[in-house]
Amino acid sequence: MPAAPSPSPTPRTPRERARAQTVADIVRLGREHLAVHGAAALSLRAVARDLGVVSSAVYRYVQNRDELLTLLLIDAYGELGDEVDAAVGRVVEADFAGRFQALGRAVRGWAIREPARYALLFGSPVPGYRAPAERTTGPGTRVIHALMAIFDGAWRAGVLRAEAAAPAAVAPVMPAPLARDLKAIREELGLAVPDDFLARGALVWTSLFGAVSFEVFGQYGEGTFAARDELFEHHLRVLAGMAGLE
Repeated sequence: MPAAPSPSPTPRTPRERARAQTVADIVRLGREHLAVHGAAALSLRAVARDLGVVSSAVYRYVQNRDELLTLLLIDAYGELGDEVDAAVGRVVEADFAGRFQALGRAVRGWAIREPARYALLFGSPVPGYRAPAERTTGPGTRVIHALMAIFDGAWRAGVLRAEAAAPAAVAPVMPAPLARDLKAIREELGLAVPDDFLARGALVWTSLFGAVSFEVFGQYGEGTFAARDELFEHHLRVLAGMAGLE
Protein backbone atom coordinates (compact mmCIF):
# COMPACT_ATOMS: atom_id res chain seq x y z
CA MET A 1 0.00 0.00 0.00
CA PRO A 2 2.05 2.96 -1.22
CA ALA A 3 1.86 6.36 0.38
CA ALA A 4 -0.53 8.90 -1.03
CA PRO A 5 1.00 11.12 -3.72
CA SER A 6 1.96 14.72 -3.08
CA PRO A 7 -0.57 17.39 -4.09
CA SER A 8 -0.33 18.62 -7.67
CA PRO A 9 1.70 21.82 -8.07
CA THR A 10 -0.26 25.07 -8.23
CA PRO A 11 -0.66 26.30 -11.84
CA ARG A 12 1.55 29.34 -12.43
CA THR A 13 0.92 30.72 -15.90
CA PRO A 14 -2.42 32.09 -17.13
CA ARG A 15 -2.69 29.18 -19.57
CA GLU A 16 -2.04 26.64 -16.80
CA ARG A 17 -4.60 28.33 -14.57
CA ALA A 18 -7.19 28.38 -17.35
CA ARG A 19 -6.58 24.71 -18.10
CA ALA A 20 -6.82 23.77 -14.41
CA GLN A 21 -10.10 25.69 -14.10
CA THR A 22 -11.56 23.97 -17.16
CA VAL A 23 -10.61 20.54 -15.82
CA ALA A 24 -12.12 21.48 -12.45
CA ASP A 25 -15.35 22.51 -14.21
CA ILE A 26 -15.43 19.21 -16.10
CA VAL A 27 -14.97 17.27 -12.86
CA ARG A 28 -17.70 19.34 -11.16
CA LEU A 29 -20.14 18.63 -13.97
CA GLY A 30 -19.04 14.99 -13.97
CA ARG A 31 -20.00 14.76 -10.30
CA GLU A 32 -23.43 16.18 -11.11
CA HIS A 33 -23.95 13.71 -13.96
CA LEU A 34 -22.72 10.87 -11.76
CA ALA A 35 -25.33 11.71 -9.13
CA VAL A 36 -28.15 11.81 -11.70
CA HIS A 37 -27.22 9.10 -14.19
CA GLY A 38 -24.73 6.83 -12.42
CA ALA A 39 -21.20 5.88 -13.42
CA ALA A 40 -22.14 3.42 -16.18
CA ALA A 41 -24.11 6.10 -18.06
CA LEU A 42 -21.50 8.84 -17.68
CA SER A 43 -21.04 10.69 -20.99
CA LEU A 44 -18.26 13.11 -21.79
CA ARG A 45 -20.37 14.53 -24.64
CA ALA A 46 -23.15 15.35 -22.17
CA VAL A 47 -20.64 17.03 -19.88
CA ALA A 48 -19.36 19.07 -22.82
CA ARG A 49 -22.92 20.14 -23.63
CA ASP A 50 -23.46 21.40 -20.08
CA LEU A 51 -20.08 23.12 -20.18
CA GLY A 52 -21.26 24.96 -23.30
CA VAL A 53 -18.57 23.68 -25.66
CA VAL A 54 -18.38 21.13 -28.44
CA SER A 55 -17.19 17.67 -27.43
CA SER A 56 -14.00 18.02 -29.47
CA ALA A 57 -12.99 20.93 -27.22
CA VAL A 58 -13.46 18.86 -24.06
CA TYR A 59 -11.24 16.11 -25.47
CA ARG A 60 -8.31 18.53 -25.33
CA TYR A 61 -8.62 18.39 -21.53
CA VAL A 62 -10.09 14.94 -20.84
CA GLN A 63 -9.41 12.27 -23.44
CA ASN A 64 -12.44 10.04 -22.93
CA ARG A 65 -15.00 8.70 -20.48
CA ASP A 66 -12.44 6.51 -18.74
CA GLU A 67 -10.21 9.51 -18.08
CA LEU A 68 -13.21 11.36 -16.61
CA LEU A 69 -13.97 8.38 -14.36
CA THR A 70 -10.36 8.37 -13.21
CA LEU A 71 -10.52 12.08 -12.38
CA LEU A 72 -13.77 11.52 -10.49
CA LEU A 73 -12.21 8.65 -8.54
CA ILE A 74 -9.18 10.73 -7.56
CA ASP A 75 -11.43 13.65 -6.64
CA ALA A 76 -13.71 11.50 -4.46
CA TYR A 77 -10.87 9.62 -2.78
CA GLY A 78 -9.18 12.93 -2.07
CA GLU A 79 -12.24 14.52 -0.52
CA LEU A 80 -12.95 11.44 1.61
CA GLY A 81 -9.32 11.29 2.71
CA ASP A 82 -9.32 14.99 3.61
CA GLU A 83 -12.46 14.61 5.73
CA VAL A 84 -11.07 11.55 7.51
CA ASP A 85 -7.74 13.26 8.20
CA ALA A 86 -9.47 16.36 9.52
CA ALA A 87 -11.80 14.35 11.78
CA VAL A 88 -9.00 12.21 13.20
CA GLY A 89 -6.81 15.28 13.65
CA ARG A 90 -9.40 16.91 15.91
CA VAL A 91 -9.02 14.11 18.48
CA VAL A 92 -6.04 14.11 20.85
CA GLU A 93 -3.33 11.74 19.65
CA ALA A 94 -3.42 9.53 22.74
CA ASP A 95 -7.16 8.81 22.40
CA PHE A 96 -6.88 5.95 19.94
CA ALA A 97 -10.46 4.71 20.38
CA GLY A 98 -11.70 8.27 19.86
CA ARG A 99 -9.59 8.65 16.73
CA PHE A 100 -10.94 5.38 15.34
CA GLN A 101 -14.51 6.45 16.04
CA ALA A 102 -13.86 9.84 14.41
CA LEU A 103 -12.53 8.04 11.33
CA GLY A 104 -15.61 5.82 11.13
CA ARG A 105 -18.03 8.72 11.55
CA ALA A 106 -16.22 10.71 8.87
CA VAL A 107 -16.47 7.82 6.39
CA ARG A 108 -20.17 7.34 7.10
CA GLY A 109 -20.95 11.05 7.01
CA TRP A 110 -19.27 11.53 3.65
CA ALA A 111 -20.89 8.37 2.22
CA ILE A 112 -24.40 9.41 3.25
CA ARG A 113 -23.86 12.91 1.87
CA GLU A 114 -22.24 11.64 -1.37
CA PRO A 115 -23.92 8.28 -2.14
CA ALA A 116 -23.17 8.34 -5.88
CA ARG A 117 -19.49 9.08 -5.33
CA TYR A 118 -19.30 6.47 -2.58
CA ALA A 119 -20.84 3.98 -5.02
CA LEU A 120 -18.20 4.89 -7.59
CA LEU A 121 -15.46 4.08 -5.06
CA PHE A 122 -16.93 1.08 -3.27
CA GLY A 123 -19.89 -0.15 -5.33
CA SER A 124 -20.08 -2.38 -8.38
CA PRO A 125 -17.29 -1.96 -10.96
CA VAL A 126 -18.14 0.18 -13.97
CA PRO A 127 -18.44 -2.09 -17.03
CA GLY A 128 -15.47 -1.71 -19.35
CA TYR A 129 -13.48 0.53 -17.00
CA ARG A 130 -10.28 -0.37 -15.19
CA ALA A 131 -8.85 2.23 -12.81
CA PRO A 132 -5.15 2.95 -13.45
CA ALA A 133 -3.40 1.76 -10.29
CA GLU A 134 -0.52 4.20 -10.67
CA ARG A 135 -2.95 7.11 -10.31
CA THR A 136 -5.64 5.78 -7.99
CA THR A 137 -3.91 3.48 -5.48
CA GLY A 138 -2.32 6.32 -3.53
CA PRO A 139 -5.50 8.37 -3.09
CA GLY A 140 -7.55 5.20 -2.62
CA THR A 141 -5.50 3.92 0.32
CA ARG A 142 -5.54 7.08 2.44
CA VAL A 143 -8.29 5.85 4.76
CA ILE A 144 -6.73 2.44 5.39
CA HIS A 145 -3.39 4.16 5.97
CA ALA A 146 -5.06 6.37 8.58
CA LEU A 147 -6.70 3.35 10.19
CA MET A 148 -3.46 1.37 10.34
CA ALA A 149 -1.70 4.40 11.79
CA ILE A 150 -4.21 4.42 14.66
CA PHE A 151 -3.64 0.71 15.38
CA ASP A 152 0.13 1.07 15.10
CA GLY A 153 0.16 4.13 17.32
CA ALA A 154 -1.90 2.30 19.94
CA TRP A 155 0.52 -0.64 19.84
CA ARG A 156 3.58 1.57 20.18
CA ALA A 157 1.92 3.43 23.07
CA GLY A 158 1.23 0.15 24.89
CA VAL A 159 -2.55 0.42 24.54
CA LEU A 160 -2.72 -2.78 22.49
CA ARG A 161 -1.20 -5.70 24.32
CA ALA A 162 -0.39 -9.14 22.98
CA GLU A 163 -2.16 -10.74 25.92
CA ALA A 164 -5.37 -8.95 24.91
CA ALA A 165 -5.56 -11.10 21.80
CA ALA A 166 -7.68 -14.23 21.78
CA PRO A 167 -6.26 -17.01 23.97
CA ALA A 168 -4.02 -19.44 22.12
CA ALA A 169 -6.56 -22.22 22.65
CA VAL A 170 -9.17 -20.41 20.56
CA ALA A 171 -7.07 -18.11 18.37
CA PRO A 172 -6.92 -19.21 14.72
CA VAL A 173 -3.53 -20.30 13.48
CA MET A 174 -2.02 -17.70 11.16
CA PRO A 175 -1.56 -19.39 7.76
CA ALA A 176 1.93 -18.96 6.32
CA PRO A 177 0.77 -17.19 3.11
CA LEU A 178 -1.23 -14.68 5.17
CA ALA A 179 1.71 -14.14 7.52
CA ARG A 180 3.85 -13.30 4.49
CA ASP A 181 1.25 -10.77 3.29
CA LEU A 182 1.10 -9.16 6.73
CA LYS A 183 4.88 -9.03 6.94
CA ALA A 184 5.06 -7.28 3.57
CA ILE A 185 2.43 -4.73 4.64
CA ARG A 186 4.19 -4.12 7.94
CA GLU A 187 7.56 -3.58 6.25
CA GLU A 188 6.16 -1.35 3.50
CA LEU A 189 4.32 0.92 5.93
CA GLY A 190 6.90 0.78 8.72
CA LEU A 191 4.43 -0.68 11.23
CA ALA A 192 5.28 -2.29 14.55
CA VAL A 193 1.87 -3.85 15.24
CA PRO A 194 2.13 -7.69 15.13
CA ASP A 195 0.30 -10.14 12.88
CA ASP A 196 -2.69 -10.84 15.11
CA PHE A 197 -3.60 -7.19 15.49
CA LEU A 198 -2.78 -6.34 11.88
CA ALA A 199 -5.16 -9.08 10.73
CA ARG A 200 -7.77 -7.72 13.14
CA GLY A 201 -7.23 -4.33 11.57
CA ALA A 202 -8.14 -5.78 8.17
CA LEU A 203 -11.32 -7.25 9.66
CA VAL A 204 -12.21 -3.94 11.30
CA TRP A 205 -11.56 -2.14 8.00
CA THR A 206 -13.86 -4.40 5.98
CA SER A 207 -16.50 -4.44 8.73
CA LEU A 208 -16.54 -0.64 8.91
CA PHE A 209 -17.05 -0.26 5.17
CA GLY A 210 -19.53 -3.12 5.15
CA ALA A 211 -21.68 -1.32 7.71
CA VAL A 212 -21.50 1.93 5.73
CA SER A 213 -22.27 0.15 2.44
CA PHE A 214 -25.29 -1.63 3.91
CA GLU A 215 -26.72 1.72 4.93
CA VAL A 216 -25.85 3.67 1.77
CA PHE A 217 -27.09 0.93 -0.57
CA GLY A 218 -30.27 0.20 1.40
CA GLN A 219 -29.29 -3.37 2.25
CA TYR A 220 -30.90 -3.34 5.70
CA GLY A 221 -34.33 -3.20 4.14
CA GLU A 222 -37.13 -0.73 4.62
CA GLY A 223 -37.97 -0.10 8.25
CA THR A 224 -35.58 -2.69 9.73
CA PHE A 225 -33.54 -0.13 11.68
CA ALA A 226 -35.03 3.26 12.44
CA ALA A 227 -32.16 4.11 14.82
CA ARG A 228 -29.44 4.16 12.19
CA ASP A 229 -27.17 6.57 14.08
CA GLU A 230 -27.36 4.48 17.23
CA LEU A 231 -26.74 1.28 15.27
CA PHE A 232 -23.62 2.68 13.69
CA GLU A 233 -22.30 3.99 17.01
CA HIS A 234 -22.83 0.52 18.47
CA HIS A 235 -20.91 -0.96 15.53
CA LEU A 236 -18.04 1.46 16.17
CA ARG A 237 -17.82 0.48 19.84
CA VAL A 238 -17.88 -3.23 18.99
CA LEU A 239 -15.19 -2.78 16.33
CA ALA A 240 -13.03 -0.70 18.68
CA GLY A 241 -13.27 -3.49 21.23
CA MET A 242 -12.48 -6.11 18.59
CA ALA A 243 -9.37 -4.17 17.64
CA GLY A 244 -8.25 -3.90 21.26
CA LEU A 245 -8.64 -0.13 21.38
CA GLU A 246 -11.12 -0.27 24.28
